[in-house]
Amino acid sequence: MNSTEFLKYTDLFDNFSDYPLYLPLNDTYESDPSINKPFLSSLLFYYKLLRVVKFSNWETKQKLYNRYNWVASSLAILRLTESVGIKVSVKGMKNISSFEGPAVIIGNHMSTLETLLLPSFIQPVKKVIYVIKKELADFPLFGPVATARYPIVVGRENPREDLKIVMDKGSEYLQKGYCIIIFPQKTRSAIFDKSSFNSLGIKLAKKNNVPVIPLALVTDAWGNGKLIKEFGKIDTNKKVYFEFGEPLTVEGNGSEQHQKVIDFIENNFKKWGRNDLIKH
Repeated sequence: MNSTEFLKYTDLFDNFSDYPLYLPLNDTYESDPSINKPFLSSLLFYYKLLRVVKFSNWETKQKLYNRYNWVASSLAILRLTESVGIKVSVKGMKNISSFEGPAVIIGNHMSTLETLLLPSFIQPVKKVIYVIKKELADFPLFGPVATARYPIVVGRENPREDLKIVMDKGSEYLQKGYCIIIFPQKTRSAIFDKSSFNSLGIKLAKKNNVPVIPLALVTDAWGNGKLIKEFGKIDTNKKVYFEFGEPLTVEGNGSEQHQKVIDFIENNFKKWGRNDLIKH
């Protein structure tokens, strides 16, 4: 299904009585290649984004921001991203539903965009939560929405404490059937540095005997801001990519699977012509 077909089925703030399965029922999603790039794309993007977030925050206060409206707001972000001329490509969504039960989804972390779009591709077929940094949970604009979907919140000051929180809370959620999205990098970065890509997700999957799904993404069309990371340059000349890999069973100490996740990310960067984003 392309984005033109998709837009027939959803309005900006629809409240769905059931999940809109238009995306994850297919393996791929591609934006309409003919979408236009309007004048002042950055201003238009942030204007539309603030509308969606403001409405979602209102739903949160009214205790209406349930799993359906979470997906609805994620789809709205996808729609507005395309409306300013940014093309989006998603592949491998069938890998999410190719097995029973939850998984740990491990990917690189580049911008705020993936945090907002991923529910569209996962939540309709698998219950999912994030591991997020405390700074996002405390951020006035995105914090209320982020915390409304029961994330696992970690800080940066005490890695041992963070490890315990993720292992304990993550195990609890996995046992309840939730997939968990983990970005193992220390911080969002346009450059993928495998030396900062820890194995926390692998450890969590091994402890709970669930598979790992590798996730590669390129979302630097929404750049990180210098003063406030969430407000960077919008570059409509860059395409957004997501690809989910086949589920991996963690064996032994998990080092082989950890390397496979890293290789999956780097190989996709090369396939997308973004070798410049890999730290060598």
